Amino acid sequence: MKLNIKDTFTTKLPADPILENSRRQVTEAVFSYVNPKKTKEPKVIHTSQEMANELGISSEELQSEFFKNIVTGNEIYPNTKPFAMCYAGHQFGNWAGQLGDGRAINLFEVEHQNKNWKVQLKGAGETPYSRTADGLAVLRSSIREYLCAEAMFHLGVPTTRSLSLSLTGDDVLRDVLYNGNPAYEKGAIVSRISPSFLRFGNFEIFTARKDVKNLKVLVDYTIKHHFKHLGKPSKETYINFFREVSERTLEMIIHWQRVGFVHGVMNTDNMSILGLTIDYGPYGWLEGFDFGWTPNTTDRQHKRYRYGNQPNIGLWNLFQLANALYPLIEEVDPLEAVLAEYKTNFEQKSLAMMKSKLGLFEDNKNDLGIIQNLEDTLQLVETDMTIFFRNLANFSDENSSLKVIEDAFYDAENISEEVKQLWNTWLNTYAERLKKENLSNKERKAKMNAVNPKYVLRNYMAQLAIDAADQGDYTLIDELFQLLKKPYDEQPKNQKWFTKRPEWARHKVGCSMLSCSS
Repeated sequence: MKLNIKDTFTTKLPADPILENSRRQVTEAVFSYVNPKKTKEPKVIHTSQEMANELGISSEELQSEFFKNIVTGNEIYPNTKPFAMCYAGHQFGNWAGQLGDGRAINLFEVEHQNKNWKVQLKGAGETPYSRTADGLAVLRSSIREYLCAEAMFHLGVPTTRSLSLSLTGDDVLRDVLYNGNPAYEKGAIVSRISPSFLRFGNFEIFTARKDVKNLKVLVDYTIKHHFKHLGKPSKETYINFFREVSERTLEMIIHWQRVGFVHGVMNTDNMSILGLTIDYGPYGWLEGFDFGWTPNTTDRQHKRYRYGNQPNIGLWNLFQLANALYPLIEEVDPLEAVLAEYKTNFEQKSLAMMKSKLGLFEDNKNDLGIIQNLEDTLQLVETDMTIFFRNLANFSDENSSLKVIEDAFYDAENISEEVKQLWNTWLNTYAERLKKENLSNKERKAKMNAVNPKYVLRNYMAQLAIDAADQGDYTLIDELFQLLKKPYDEQPKNQKWFTKRPEWARHKVGCSMLSCSS
């Protein structure tokens, strides 16, 4: 396996001079060198050939002992030095100080076909940033991360990617719901890939420590390697850099809202500087359409990271990034102008996104009202978001009754006459509005189906794959992996996955609520 290795990150950025792997505060450094922990009985249980191709790894090489040893931390690729990044962050709105890669170790960077990729292991052992944790991951959370990153990519959502999923052969102690009942689980490692794993928190830590020298080094590096089109570093370039990060962050969140994805833990250390979805922990997809839903048990009380609040949290996090970049810009007005643009752009892009989901493409002053009315009506009774929008594409003059969408209702038999009336009123309004469009039913359906997925990684689906994998059966991992490569296609053979969450999954651990360590 011959990779085109680069080392721009480690050669251009300041390294921690201390080489021992001890928990500590790391200053004046972007990263610390650290080797993965050797595992007892490593086994690769799934790989993404698509992602391997991006790195220049052949299908034969994916099967090799060398590949297995690299992606399970048992061997270091020749002439490379693994490392963990130093960053800080705001967690649940509070400053948490130094955090860093507590269970992620970056192996190396690869350049292939004019793209640069960083290769990272998640769950490969402790680092100087592990605090009181062990730096390991379990099969349960690793399956969820592995499948979700690739599912998101094929949904068209900006995201980090997955290369491999492996068992370590080691047992890992975890308390799933933080309720004092720890148990041993199978250890696992995900190899994840991204052009960069830099987060808002990488910049925050230098400003918090008044280390403007290294803040500038990191920002200049980031612009040179990831925002080259902005030109040479200057105050103007720094402002434009912040503007583009803001735009990318908003674009990512609009995609989340479009497909009904809830990240669950939007701390600033989980916000990618490239606007990629990063760190798949207690995430979930909306089952019943509900602006107030969060999948995170830690967030159950305040629901800071609920579905409807994700755009506001994006803005809040960008405000923290603005504070971090301020020492290089030393002007408040241009930063505030970017944050104001985010608010305006959100309203415009959110409206355009919702109109596309409804198949409305002409300008019409009543569209915002139609959308708001729909969002209210969707929450009157439990209504599956994915099924509702997918089936709404079948609406037409000949097929305009409540029957079009009734499969989306969790308890269709017991819907009151009053709620049915409200739905019929909305559907009549929608039918009238569609008459102003210049599309045939067939054309509109195709456009709606291109933005409304038929298949998403519902938590119960991931849980079924986890339960099977715990018994040594990995076929469901592959079945879901293949299914989610074409989320907008009809896939008649996979119709069984186009269904509401089963009742057994409503309150099951892993299906409705998850913890941050999930």
